[in-house]
Amino acid sequence: MPEWLESLLRSLQDSPLGDAVRSTPFMYATLESLHILGIAVLVGPAFAFDLRLLGVGRRLVSVPQAARYLLPVSHVGLAIAVVTGISLFSAQAVGVAGSGAAPWKLGLLLVAGLNVLAFHRGIYRRVDEWADADATPAAARVSAVVSMTTWTGVIFAGRFLAYV
Repeated sequence: MPEWLESLLRSLQDSPLGDAVRSTPFMYATLESLHILGIAVLVGPAFAFDLRLLGVGRRLVSVPQAARYLLPVSHVGLAIAVVTGISLFSAQAVGVAGSGAAPWKLGLLLVAGLNVLAFHRGIYRRVDEWADADATPAAARVSAVVSMTTWTGVIFAGRFLAYV
């Protein structure tokens, strides 16, 4: 690990936030529980939306309707997961960053974020043209598979942070 990165991580770990997470009784366990809840609130609706893109429930709900109801819930989950994740990371930043799973989690988070960006700036801009089609466009289906795969990988890598 480069010296400048270790110094940055050590600063985060030695910050008042890192110290509070380590030294306050039940803080780490509470944050970890909230982090898992945030992930559930993020990934559950995201998977439901991805499944809709793959054709599940197409006769029941349109893609724009699914987006309108599910994606705001995912945004709440993302906010919870980010805040709690940074807090948890601050407690053991040097050790966690040195884990073999850390590059996987970070890389998969990056891919997941880029996939969301590409979907919303790409194929979803023309959703009105294909919302009532028998099948969603291939680009939307590929985005759904990438989303489900990367979020699953993020969850696995996150769990492996403690063991690898």
